[in-house]
Amino acid sequence: MSTPQGTAADRARWRRYLADERAEAAVYRELAARRTGEEREILLALAAAEGRHEAHWLRLLGGDERSVPRADIRTRLLGALARRFGSIFVLALAQRAEARSPYASDPDATAAMAADERIHGEVVRGLASRGRRRLAGTFRAAVFGANDGLVSNLALVLGIGATGVPAPVVLFTGIAGLLAGALSMGAGEYVSVRSQRELLEASAPDPSAREALPDLDIDANELALVYRARGMEPDEAEEHAALVVARVHAVEQHPAPTDALGVAEHDDEAIGTGLSAALSSFCFFASGALIPVLPYLFGMSGLPAVLLATALVGIALLATGATVGLLSGASPMKRALRQLAIGLGAAAVTYVLGLAFGTTIG
Repeated sequence: MSTPQGTAADRARWRRYLADERAEAAVYRELAARRTGEEREILLALAAAEGRHEAHWLRLLGGDERSVPRADIRTRLLGALARRFGSIFVLALAQRAEARSPYASDPDATAAMAADERIHGEVVRGLASRGRRRLAGTFRAAVFGANDGLVSNLALVLGIGATGVPAPVVLFTGIAGLLAGALSMGAGEYVSVRSQRELLEASAPDPSAREALPDLDIDANELALVYRARGMEPDEAEEHAALVVARVHAVEQHPAPTDALGVAEHDDEAIGTGLSAALSSFCFFASGALIPVLPYLFGMSGLPAVLLATALVGIALLATGATVGLLSGASPMKRALRQLAIGLGAAAVTYVLGLAFGTTIG
């Protein structure tokens, strides 16, 4: 064991970094254990890089591993989530953790280590984006459905309740709003997603058109028009089309490349399916719309029911906002507060209008 370097404060900081690097490497290994193929290799490479950083701090400490603290709470939470779930949420959190690395301003960290951490953030962002694409269609419908249910039914319940009608009227109005909204959201989401998929499919070229490629005149290359129609510059389109036709002519009956006609493939995972989007939208709208009705469902009325419904919806809005923030790699707190402000703001306007309307009628 060599002699430790630096002051006591330096060594304390290095021990903290050492603990965090070990914990981050463990997170990546846990995630790798749940992956296969390329994703597994990438995660193991990230763990190896964290191991190099760990060796740097251990070298400055002279190999002294005594008094190494526990990793910070965020890194420990990442490790726990990785062990239990290994999900997209963990990658999104890891992306934020890499972005907060202090190495760029720490005099004892090397420039290579600081660069590693910045690049690690982009690597994790790329891995997380794969999961985001798989979730995108259904998750979008789920989030929009839940928030629409929470906000629209809270506004409906508060607006009707503020007019002074009896509690049973408020309850049945809320249930009617739940059913009508959920069915409308489900049907609308199904039509929207199906229409989007049909439009994209209509934009894809006819695969049978590739059969005409061997017979094209290389000197009057109509294929160039296809590439120009799809956005290429004229010179680039002519050059690319000539290359494709020449390649097809070079070997008889050789199939054209899959992108010979500039196929604009769409990401089915990102769009989602109409049925899955509709079911997600229906279920999440209904679950969101049920929350503001709960106090009336259990016999409450008046101001206590209003306050409890608002509080329950506020908690749910914070949860959905934080979830969106986590998945997008943004600040969960900012997204949660934004969701809360928008949702309760809309409900407050409706409640005030209900009060005014009830006073006018009275």
